[in-house]
Amino acid sequence: MKKILLFGFFVSILSQQHLRAQSAANKPVLNHIAIYVVDLKKSTFFYQQVIGLDTIPEPFHDGKHTWFSIGIKSHLHLIQGAAAFTEHPKNSHLCFSVGSVDLFIATLKKNNIEYENWVGEKNAVTTRVDGVKQLYFKDPDGYWVEINDAKE
Repeated sequence: MKKILLFGFFVSILSQQHLRAQSAANKPVLNHIAIYVVDLKKSTFFYQQVIGLDTIPEPFHDGKHTWFSIGIKSHLHLIQGAAAFTEHPKNSHLCFSVGSVDLFIATLKKNNIEYENWVGEKNAVTTRVDGVKQLYFKDPDGYWVEINDAKE
């Protein structure tokens, strides 16, 4: 009887582990973010030279797409075709972490890009309650970008 109970216990544990593995295998992960842009060359330069992202091959080869790596198996897709620059709320933003916000500010200044803190003070940095520094600025199409020094 003990052997049957013990066998049932192990079968139960293995079944639970199998179900968890199936759930984990089907859990969504970020694949890409797509941004509709007016001028692909200008936006590609911005994300490549200002933000510092690396381009990756894109399958279309039609001159209307640039793809960037933004993490393990995650991409940023720029797609040309937006009719005009549009305003976007700061709450809707892309965020990238860097080793030093201060060093990144030098890149913004070199490229004449204005930045601000969360409340909108020009050339200011927000320090969150957890000590992370962050700043905000707009890309060529008016999308907000946050840069912070979060370690995780």
